[in-house]
Formats: sequence, C-alpha cells, structure tokens
Amino acid sequence: MKKYILKRVLISLFTLLVILFVLFVLMQLMPGSPFNDEKLNDSQRAQLYAKYGLDKPVVIQFLTYVKNMLTGDFGVSYNISKNTPISELIATRLPISMEIGFFAVFLGAIVGLILGVIAAIWHNTIIDNICTIISVIGVSVPSYVFALFLSYQFGFKAKIFPMLFDSKMIMKSSVLPSIALSMFTMASIARFTRSEMIEVMDSDYMLLAESKGLSGRALVFRHALRNACIPIITVLAPLIVDLMTGSLVVEKIFAIPGIGSLLVNAIQSNDYNVVISLSFIYSAMYIFIMLFVDILYGIIDPRIRLSKEGS
Repeated sequence: MKKYILKRVLISLFTLLVILFVLFVLMQLMPGSPFNDEKLNDSQRAQLYAKYGLDKPVVIQFLTYVKNMLTGDFGVSYNISKNTPISELIATRLPISMEIGFFAVFLGAIVGLILGVIAAIWHNTIIDNICTIISVIGVSVPSYVFALFLSYQFGFKAKIFPMLFDSKMIMKSSVLPSIALSMFTMASIARFTRSEMIEVMDSDYMLLAESKGLSGRALVFRHALRNACIPIITVLAPLIVDLMTGSLVVEKIFAIPGIGSLLVNAIQSNDYNVVISLSFIYSAMYIFIMLFVDILYGIIDPRIRLSKEGS
C-alpha cells in the first residue's frame, strides 16, 4: 500500500509542475499586455516589464516563480489591485467559495445517495419514477435558474434568507447558493447510484449473500452500496473541485465575493500572476482530490491496488 501511495504522490507532483509550466507558456501567448494603459509609452512599459521580471526568458520566469511559490509567494497583482500580494487576494475570496462549495457537495452527495438508494430498492415503482424525475430536473436545469428561483422565493418573498451575500451573516447567506449549486451534484449522484445499485443487486454475489440469510439494511449497505461506491466516487470527485472553486454565475446572482469572479476579472485584464495562481490552485485541488480518490479505490477494492502495483 505504501508503494502504491508513493507512486501516486510522485505522479501528482510531476503533473503539477507540468501544468505550471504550461500555464506560463499560455500566458506568454495571450494577446495584449498586463500594462495596457494608453498613458504609458514604450519606455515606461519596458521599465514595468523589467521591474516585474517579465522581460526575462519564460524558463527563468518559471524557475523564479516556482522558487517563490515554495515560500508561499505567488507574486503581486498588476491590474486588479496593483502591487497587492496574490496570497492576500486569494485569502479573502477562496474560503468563501470553498465554504459554499463544501456545503453544496455535502448536501448534494447525501441527498443524491438517498434518492439513488430509494430508487434502486423500489425499482420500477412510482417511487422510482418520482426520484428519476427529480434527477432529470436537477441535471437539465442550470444552477443559475435554481439560484434565481430560490433568491426570489426565499429571499425576496419569504425573506427567510438574504438575497445578496452578507459578510456579517456568512452561514445564512450561504444556504441559498449552496442549495442552487448542489442540485446538479444531487441529480448526478442519484442517477449513478440508482443504476449501479440495480446492477449490483442483480449480481451473483448478492444472491449468494441473500441465500446466507442476509437481508434488509445489512444487504443494502454492507454489500450493495459498498460495491457501487467506486463509480459514484469517480463521478463525485471532479464535481467537488468545480463546486469548491466557485460558480461564476451563482456568485454574480448572490453577489458573492468568491474566486470565480476574481479569475474572470484577471483574464479580462491580463493580470498574469492572478490567472496563473488561481489556475494552479484549481489544478492542485483537482489533482489532490483525484489522488485521494485513487487511494480510496485501493482501500475500497484491494483488487485495484494489487493490479496497479503489479503493472
């Protein structure tokens, strides 16, 4: 198991370095400049490039950035908040997006699993049809439609929750956007849980377990759900990163000062450091989640670990 985990960690670290270098190259190929102010002449722009080290070769910039990043220095913003450290910009926005995303993932996963299990147990019944309809609606309707509906019904009419994000009431302000973001996750998990549970419950080893006297909760949760977990985890993993890094449209609707709006503003203003830092953080979170899932595969099903170690 230790060899299996070490191999996955080394692959993940190498992948992050490759991603970081690709981001640097892509930033160089982007049209325009971080210093597009019409008041600046060519000489002044050249001085700014020299000041921030942008006149050096890409490889030198890359090595310098990696060296600084290891000490927690992501550079400074060029346009959005001039000369403000990127770490300060991210520190004020990332926790908000992650908190809302965490609630959305938790709510979507729990409700999705419950709906999927119920639909599988009562397969081809009215209960199954109701769960399937809810799942189809959750997948088909965009999250911003749910966000507008929730904001109008529970924010404007009922006045139970604030319509716009309020830093003084973070928990209360996070409820509606979390529910809106969780709908797609809930629907996706419910659909996959249902299909995997039905397939597992019709398998030979389930019939064998049932013939040994197992029934009810023990049969469903100890055998059926556990064997259906791997495909479900595969679907949930990328959704976790997407939700925890923020949804731009939902953030706009609720005026959430999250990481999504910061990334779009940075791209529009060619703020290289902010774009690279946020893209790298997003990639690091994605790789970390996939690494965790890969290790979890080996725990849930040792056959996967043994096959990968053998290869």
